[in-house]
Amino acid sequence: MTDPSTTPPAQPSAPEIELDTAALRVLAHPVRIDVLGLLRRRGPSTATRLAAELRVNPGAASYHLRRLAAGGLIEEEPGRGKGRERWWRACHHRSVHDPAAGSPEQREAGRAYTHAVALAAAERLRAAAAEVPLLPEPWTGVSAYGDFVLRLRPAELAELRDELFAVIARHGQPRTPLPAAAQAPAEEQPPAPLAADPAPVMVQVQAFPVPGAVALRDAGS
Repeated sequence: MTDPSTTPPAQPSAPEIELDTAALRVLAHPVRIDVLGLLRRRGPSTATRLAAELRVNPGAASYHLRRLAAGGLIEEEPGRGKGRERWWRACHHRSVHDPAAGSPEQREAGRAYTHAVALAAAERLRAAAAEVPLLPEPWTGVSAYGDFVLRLRPAELAELRDELFAVIARHGQPRTPLPAAAQAPAEEQPPAPLAADPAPVMVQVQAFPVPGAVALRDAGS
C-alpha cells in the first residue's frame, strides 16, 4: 500500500501492453494478477506494503515482484527507498490479450493466464462479499450482484462481451461538466442532494458456459 500523502503516485510509462507468450506465463498466477493490479491502480509500492494488502508473506510478495519485473511488466521506482527497501511501479496502464489469436503455444499460455484472472476475480468477490453487511448508504443500495443464464452461440457471447466492455469504457471516461449556458441560473437550481465521494468501483464481467453444459477438451490436447 502506498502513502499518497508523501509522494504522488507515478503514472505507468506506457498506456497498454499486448501480452506475448512470456508475459502470459508470468501472469499465470492470481497473486501476480493482484500485485500488478494494485501497482496500476494505486501507484508505486514495496513488497512489505503489498504483502500486508494481499495478506501474503513478504518473501512471497518479493518473489512475485521479481517475476513481474523479469517479464517487463513492472520496474523499480528510481530515487526512492532507503537501505534495502525497493519501490516498484507498473510499466503499463492495462494489459491486452486476445485469447483467439497467436500461436498454439501462446493460446495455451493464454488459458493459464485466464485461469489466474478468474481465480483473482473470485477472491476479490469473496472479499467484497465480506463487506456487504457493513456498506453504508448509498453504496449498499447501488451495488449489484447477480447471475443471468442466457442461451447463446459463441459469436453471440462475443457480441455481448464487446457491448458490455464498451459500456464500461464509456463510464470510465472523465465526466465533462455542462457549459455555463446550459445550466439554470443559480437561484433556480434546487439544492444538490448529499452524495458520497467518488470511490474505486470494481466491475467484474464473467461470461462462460454453465459448468457441465459444454463438452470439455482433453487436458493434453
